[in-house]
Amino acid sequence: MAKQQNKIYQGEIVESLPNTMFKVRLDSGRDILTVPAGRVRRGSIRLLPGVYVKVEVTPYDEDRGRIIGRGDRRVERQTYES
Repeated sequence: MAKQQNKIYQGEIVESLPNTMFKVRLDSGRDILTVPAGRVRRGSIRLLPGVYVKVEVTPYDEDRGRIIGRGDRRVERQTYES
C-alpha cells in the first residue's frame, strides 16, 4: 500500500481557540481546525487572527490540520501609468 501525501494549503486565521487551537479559513473558503506544528511552537512564531499561514492537511481527516509556517498574502498590485 502506497503512502498518501499530505496536502499543503494557505489560509487566514479567523479565530483563536483554547488549547492553542485555531480556526483557519482556507483560500478555497473552507474552515478547518488547526494546531501549530512543533517547529512553529519552538520558533516563537506569533499566530493571531488575521495572520496568513500555511496549513498541512492529511488525507485521512480533511477537517483538521497543522500550521507549518507563515504564508504570504498574494496581493494584486495595481500599476499606475503617468
